[in-house]
Amino acid sequence: MEIHGILLDIEGTTTPIQFVHDVLFSYIRQHLEEYLFTNSRNKEVQEILRALKHEHDDDIRTNSPAPGWTAEPVAYLNWLMDEDRKSTALKALQGKIWYDGYRDGKLRGQVFPDVPAALQRWKQQRLDVRIFSSGSELSQRLLFGSTAYGDLTPFLNGYFDTKVGPKIDPGSYRTIAGAFQLPPEKIVFVSDVTKELDAARSSGTLTLLCRRPGNPMQVVHGHQPISSFDEIPC
Repeated sequence: MEIHGILLDIEGTTTPIQFVHDVLFSYIRQHLEEYLFTNSRNKEVQEILRALKHEHDDDIRTNSPAPGWTAEPVAYLNWLMDEDRKSTALKALQGKIWYDGYRDGKLRGQVFPDVPAALQRWKQQRLDVRIFSSGSELSQRLLFGSTAYGDLTPFLNGYFDTKVGPKIDPGSYRTIAGAFQLPPEKIVFVSDVTKELDAARSSGTLTLLCRRPGNPMQVVHGHQPISSFDEIPC
C-alpha cells in the first residue's frame, strides 16, 4: 500500500465499543430529560428538535412503531438510540449533552493503547490522519481531546460525520477524498464494520478491517484484518 491519508472509524476501531455503549450512551439516557428541559429555549436545540420532529413524522408515515412525539420527546429519542439510528440531528444533540459531561470532568475519552503511539508516528511521517464517525464532529473532538494519554487532537487533521453522507454510501468516501485532496487509492479507511469498508472500497479507497476485543464478528469480504494500528503498513 502507498498511503498518504488515513481515515479512522471510532467505535470498535480507535475506541472500545463498551465505552461508547456503557459510558457515552448511558450518560445520554441519564441526562437527556434534564438537558431538554434546561435548554428548551436554546435556538440550536430547538432547530435540532425540529429536524427530529421531521424524522418522527416520516416514521409515522411509514407505520414505524416509534413512540409518540411530546414537547420533550425523551421516549422517541431513546427509541432512536435503541434502533441505532444514524440520525444527524440525534448525533448533534448527543454531542451537546456530552459537551457538558466532558467540561465537568464526568466524561473522559477512551482509546486503545496502540492509538496514541500510532498517531505520533504518522504525524512524524507527515501522513494526513482524519476521523469518520456517525457521531458529530463535536463529539469526536471531545473524545480525542480528553484521553488518559492527553489531548490527541493535534495529531488529527479533520473530522467527518454523517453530514458528508452515510458511512455505507460510496459517495461519502469520494467526498472525503476531495477534502483530503488525495485520490481515493492513496487513502486507507480503517473500520470494524464490513458494510462501511465495502462502501469505501467501491469508491476506490483502500480498506482494513479492525478486529478489537469486544467487537462483533464481521465477514472479511476481502478486507485485510488487523488487530492493532501497529499492523497498518505505513
